[in-house]
Amino acid sequence: MKRLKIISLILMVVLFTVGLIVFGQPVKARDALYQVSVLDGLLKGDYDGKLTLREIRKYGDFGLGTFDRLDGEAIELNGIFYQVRSDGRVKRLSGGIKSPFAMTTFFDTDIEFFIKPEPNYRSLQKFIDRYLPTKNIPFAIKIEGKFNYIKARSVPAQSKPYPKLSEVTKNQSIFEFHDLEGTLVGFRMPDYMQGVNMPGYHMHFLSRDKTKGGHVLECAINSGKVKIDTIDCFIMVLPESLVFNRLELSGNSNEISTVENTITE
Repeated sequence: MKRLKIISLILMVVLFTVGLIVFGQPVKARDALYQVSVLDGLLKGDYDGKLTLREIRKYGDFGLGTFDRLDGEAIELNGIFYQVRSDGRVKRLSGGIKSPFAMTTFFDTDIEFFIKPEPNYRSLQKFIDRYLPTKNIPFAIKIEGKFNYIKARSVPAQSKPYPKLSEVTKNQSIFEFHDLEGTLVGFRMPDYMQGVNMPGYHMHFLSRDKTKGGHVLECAINSGKVKIDTIDCFIMVLPESLVFNRLELSGNSNEISTVENTITE
């Protein structure tokens, strides 16, 4: 029986390889979501970089994440990576920087619609939900518009031994912006991906002039256009490290919710 399982695994690997390679050339699955590590690992303090931005860019031109040692918030837009630092500065990054957690896809618009004023982040999410054909698959979401208000955060780089993310966010930097144009870059993930990723909406903001941004905590949009890309394939790269192997990963929904919604007044 054990031998049969091994053979079956080898067969699946071969079929998967054939599906991705044609005449020696890799086929880029444009509707695939490519993820580095699992969110629960980040929550537990696994902040060491896993993959370079140069490698991640091969699998998408649109995404988000963070950086080695959890140094700020990452935004990938049109194939360019931006770092929102804890001091509020936004920096365009080269490909050599590593990320401990990232999500990327090649953004192709499948659904598009205009949006009128929405007073808060929750109402914006509910409005978008009306246009989604299902909640059981991931969606990449890009919103270009005029915003009355944005509340965003970023976190500083950490030193070993790394604290849990819930401790890091207690000292996060909060930025509040008023009356500006920009883009929300993010994803809506199914509930069943709890622990692997964050269920629901996860969005980062980048201003039109590329000088302001961060992980979105709250927003009020005046007007804009919503573009949605349907994801039909999920690829995850798991870390090869003793630190990751020794983590106790539980997918605790309360911990994810606490970190996602932490706001320091």
